[in-house]
Parts: sequence; structure tokens; C-alpha cells
Amino acid sequence: MWKNSNLLPITVMMLFFCCPASAADRLIPVTDDRGVTVEVPVTPQSVAAVSYLAVDVGLALGVAPRHFAVTYMTKGRNPDFLLGLTREMKLLGQRAKPNLELVSEAKPDLIVAMKRYTIGNAASYQAIAPYLAYNMERYDESFREVSALARIFGQPERGEALNASFKRNLADYVAKAPKNAHPRFVIMWGGDTPFAFHTENTAASIVAALGGDNIVGPMTHDERFGMEMSLEAMLEKDPEVIFIYDSGPDRPQENNPIWSQLSAVKNGRVHYVGDQWVETNGPIAREVVLREAAHFLYPGTFPAVNVRAEAAKIIPAALQK
Repeated sequence: MWKNSNLLPITVMMLFFCCPASAADRLIPVTDDRGVTVEVPVTPQSVAAVSYLAVDVGLALGVAPRHFAVTYMTKGRNPDFLLGLTREMKLLGQRAKPNLELVSEAKPDLIVAMKRYTIGNAASYQAIAPYLAYNMERYDESFREVSALARIFGQPERGEALNASFKRNLADYVAKAPKNAHPRFVIMWGGDTPFAFHTENTAASIVAALGGDNIVGPMTHDERFGMEMSLEAMLEKDPEVIFIYDSGPDRPQENNPIWSQLSAVKNGRVHYVGDQWVETNGPIAREVVLREAAHFLYPGTFPAVNVRAEAAKIIPAALQK
């Protein structure tokens, strides 16, 4: 399990707030997922985040909420895995449609954005502030993204420690998981034709590492992280556990008569999951997803998870309200 001993003393983590202006003004080169190298400020004082990744990393490092403006996944919801601290941040719109005017009004000195939602307006973002675009989708990218952002926030060693800690925790959970059980699973957005995630997706990779068998399988074309999957196709593979991103009360897939034929539905193993299952690449989200996934796959082996309690073990107490 996550150990509080991994946390740095608060005095070290809060160094972000005490850096002299000369440190905050120092620039370092960072290469993002466009392959573009951008000069960005060390310990930026105002960060516009299109997706939760930068906020996730920042809170784990002890960066105060007031330093962020952020998009949301579902309007009006402040994610439990971030302890609801996004309520203290300026909102920039839904992550798929960030509002450039609001980004500009936030006066950031750094923008950290999801590549696929912002690259079409890259020039506009770059006119506001140094702009970094990351994929924020795949497991193998998570560690690099956490390291890069920790370096930007002036705590590179802490970033490496967070990455190493997760790898240890994952190995511990894998060692405790039943060895001969490989429950079929799918992670998806709900809809008349659900969108399901390939195994390279960060959340799907974690579930697969625990022994789950992803019915969608690995990426095979166009390097897309997921694919549309009809309920007819889903029934052929018949998942035993279904994870659905909880985006609100509308659940059209449940109106299809095929839905009730799925084994996961028959056996009560459909789980509507929170924002951390879509925005999994940060250190807080991936730790929470690991624990939730272990319980949902093997409820007789791993205990149920209180998301806020797990997040509170990682986010420094000084930031918690």
C-alpha cells in the first residue's frame, strides 16, 4: 500500500511557494509530445491545465490549488481523487472544448494541455503562454509526463520517487492477486455505441497488469487509444467486469436489450467509475485506480476503496481543507 513515509517533509514540498523570483523566472527546455522543445519557467506561478494531469502532479508535490486554472470532465463535479480542490481553481471549460478566452483571462505563465484537444489551436495557446502538449493517454507515457512536470515544478527527485513508488505498489498488488484468475473486462465510455479502451490506455494497462483480460485488446491501427464497440460485438466477447466512466445520469447503453445479456450485468459487476479512470496518468489517479481495480477484479482478495481517503494519503495535509 501507499506509505506516508514516502512523502517529503512539508517544508520541502512547500518550497514552491518560497522560491525567489529569480528561480521562478528561470527557463528550462522541455520537449512535449509534438516533438517541440519549449522554454518553460521553473516553478511557474500560474498554470492553465487542459486536463487534470498538471493539477494531479502539482497537488502530489504540494503546489497550492490557487496556482492552477483547469478544465473539467463533468460540469459541476470536483473530483474526489483531487479531494475536490478544483473548486478553488478558475475553470476553463470542458476539457474537450477549452475556452481560449478563459485561458487568456487566467494569465498563466505555463499551459499544460492534452494534445488532441488543443493542437489545432497551438498557435493561439502559444500566443498566451509557453504551451506544452502531452498525449496523457498511455501507461508508458505516464512516467515520462510525471517526471517532466515534477522537473518543471522544481522537484525532479520527488517526481522520480512518485514513479518508483507506484511501480513498487503495482508489483505488490500483482503478487497478491489470484494467479489463475483472468477476468475478462472492458473500460468504456457509455453510449448507444460505447467507446472502449485498448490495453495501452493507462487504466486498462493497470487492470491488465493485475491479471484482467481486456476484450478490446492492444492497439492495432491508427495508434488510437480506443475504438467504438457495438453491444453486439461486446456480447461476443462477454466481459465479466465492466468499468464505465460516470459522465452523468444518461446511460443509453442500458436501454439496449443486449445489455442485460452480458455476464457483467447479470452478475452485478458493472462499475461506474470516476474521473481518475479517464485521467489516469498522474501520480494520484494511478494509485487510486490501482486500488479500485484490484478490488473490482478480486473483491474477495482486496478491500473496497475510499477514493478520498486514498488521495489524502498522497496530497500533503497542508493543502487539504
